[in-house]
Amino acid sequence: MRVHFHGAAGEVTGSMHLVEAAGKRILLDCGLVQGSPEADARNFAPFPFDPADIDALILSHGHIDHVGRVPRLTLSGFNGPIYAQAATVDLLPIMLMDSASLQENDAERSNRKRKPGQPKALPLYTREDVRGALSQLRPLPYAARTELFPGIEVAFRDAGHILGSSIVELWADGRKLVFSGDLGMRNAPILRDPVQIAEADLLLLESTYGNRNHRERDETVRELGEIFDAAWREGGNVLIPAFAVGRTQELLYWFARHWNDWDMSRWRIFLDSPMASKVVQVYDRHHALFDAEAREVWRGTPNPFRLPNLRVTETAEESMAINRIHGGAIIIAGNGMASGGRILHHMRQCLPKRQTRMVFVGFQAEGTIGRRLVDGARWVRIHGHDVRVNAHRHTVGGLSAHADQHGLLDWYAGFSTPPPVALVHGEDLAREALAGEIHEAHGVQAVLARPGMQLEV
Repeated sequence: MRVHFHGAAGEVTGSMHLVEAAGKRILLDCGLVQGSPEADARNFAPFPFDPADIDALILSHGHIDHVGRVPRLTLSGFNGPIYAQAATVDLLPIMLMDSASLQENDAERSNRKRKPGQPKALPLYTREDVRGALSQLRPLPYAARTELFPGIEVAFRDAGHILGSSIVELWADGRKLVFSGDLGMRNAPILRDPVQIAEADLLLLESTYGNRNHRERDETVRELGEIFDAAWREGGNVLIPAFAVGRTQELLYWFARHWNDWDMSRWRIFLDSPMASKVVQVYDRHHALFDAEAREVWRGTPNPFRLPNLRVTETAEESMAINRIHGGAIIIAGNGMASGGRILHHMRQCLPKRQTRMVFVGFQAEGTIGRRLVDGARWVRIHGHDVRVNAHRHTVGGLSAHADQHGLLDWYAGFSTPPPVALVHGEDLAREALAGEIHEAHGVQAVLARPGMQLEV
């Protein structure tokens, strides 16, 4: 068995790893590279392998940095099966159709500004391309060990990151490869804890937060309540960029849990994301994947997805109307790194106002507007306009969907024998810190995966 690293090897987007085993070529993830115009351009580059030679694709979960280039892969000649956990299969049409719509809109916008002689902009893929890719999906349940090809078996285990997220176990050539995908935090709300794996001959381990630890979740939730209270007293709006899958559902969960003590009924709450409203419906269909406490909350009043003052805005006109509200609104909108989507329109209107509270609840990748704001930028450029940042900024890391350094180390320590490990899905500072901790605790020298690197299992 041989592993080739092609994406999320030194960065946190573009997840893509190729496994050669038992005469077959299996791709793990096919994610979008995100963060900057340069990153966008990389998505158009040819794949570093012939997609027609790939026998199967395995997806760890539905976030776009893990699945966003799947239609591009099928366009380029891949026609094999695409395996994912059943809830992930339910999420993929929503995620990929939204991505295609953004691609089409970006191309249309560029062509309107195109000067004579400039080449016409094309989308990375279209909604019709997505429909073709979706026909290749094959859902699998958790825990079932399934033969993909003679001599190659796979099993998905709950990763606790988002609905349907999976740790991938792959057996071939008498060896076992484990790909962590993205691991969630233990004791996080809604989802179950990541399943512990006992054995591996090689582990591909995510390292997004390999150099830091989150605040205790109770402290984070208390901070959220304090932010809302301060914003109400100052008469401002609260802006929360959040991905449609994961953080959005957790935020609504906490609104319901703290309905009375946060006095949530006084707010106008907007979920400004047509995609998020569809994702909510998928979560509603998969209560069996929730932990026991979450199932109890869903049976209570108010239901997190049916808060009496929650309004889901579908159309662009409804979204624009929110900007006429100058205080008393909590606006959750995509995308989570403020690198595109409806949140940018609200930021352009609200960032100059001192009474605005900007709350970041997830990782902000290098090159994104979200990262620049977290790093303290006083000006950001949005839709070609320089916007002064006077708003209060809050980074609420305890709501992250990713395990922190302690969580990653605890999960790794659960193997019966510490396996060789290659660190993926992390920036170098994070990976170096995690590698040092692994070596000190277990004597294992972790490999920092790089694009083009190969490892024998």
